[in-house]
Amino acid sequence: MDIFFNLIRFVINKNILFMDDILSIKPLCDSDIKFVTEISRKEGFAPGVGDLGIYQNTDNQGLWVGWINDNPIGCIAGVRYNENYGFLGLFLVIEEYRGRGFGLQLWKKALAHLSDLPCIGLEAAPERIEDYSKWGFTTSSKTTRWQWLGDGKFLEESFCDYDLRNFYFVEGSSIPPNAVEQFDEKRENTPRPHFLSNWLNHPAGKVIAVIDDSRLCHGFGRIRPCLLQSGEGWRIGPLMADSPRLLKILLRKLIDSHPGLIIIDSPGVNKSASELFKDLGFKSESETFRMYRGYQPPVSMNDVYGLACLELG
Repeated sequence: MDIFFNLIRFVINKNILFMDDILSIKPLCDSDIKFVTEISRKEGFAPGVGDLGIYQNTDNQGLWVGWINDNPIGCIAGVRYNENYGFLGLFLVIEEYRGRGFGLQLWKKALAHLSDLPCIGLEAAPERIEDYSKWGFTTSSKTTRWQWLGDGKFLEESFCDYDLRNFYFVEGSSIPPNAVEQFDEKRENTPRPHFLSNWLNHPAGKVIAVIDDSRLCHGFGRIRPCLLQSGEGWRIGPLMADSPRLLKILLRKLIDSHPGLIIIDSPGVNKSASELFKDLGFKSESETFRMYRGYQPPVSMNDVYGLACLELG
């Protein structure tokens, strides 16, 4: 009889354990933002202040949180920019829940949301390239995370002593309407006016654009506060300019009065970016790899020195 009751208890306990392992995937809501931001910080993503709200506005159906009972254990983003392009990111599972298939379930959920798009991008850690290759993704280029630690005084003014009679460095609401959008759409895989508008008009941080006498844009950048694994820092992105000399002055003006750690994620397809950042005193901190599935629109990124964010490309 004892053997019989022990068997019953074993079956009941096993079923309870199985029920506890059922993953529920729900759309991200405002109350989840703190959880996703915190696990991103712990993982070393250095999330920018306010970034998640912008991701949510870009595609309010493209962010999910995985739950075991009432406990959030992971997240993923599969954001549709438009009918041609989407991006996978923010793919995280809390360490103690890894290796149990929950990440795969989140992955399939996000991938299904983007399955009809001709091109999907993602940013892969080196050790994950083989995994993503099995799902049809191919490596495009290396992305380097650059860091600079300082007191907010970047480059001597004499270092940037160029003839700027035809250029103006304009901040925030003084930037001519649509000037940045027109500059950006020629240097990105696909136009992203909705995302860019939210990104550049967010109150956290500062946006500066390089404008000429004809009110045309020749570069722009945004610096925003970010959350490090320990403390806070600054992330710059996007960072674009159509000449290295304008880029240096733009970077100087962005960093001015922002002491601490500065982070820039630079695409490898801009062949001149690495030497420029090295010459300016930045240090390479880590590397990831941009991967795509499907048709990648041909576009020159020679003027792109910093990506808006790795989480959304």
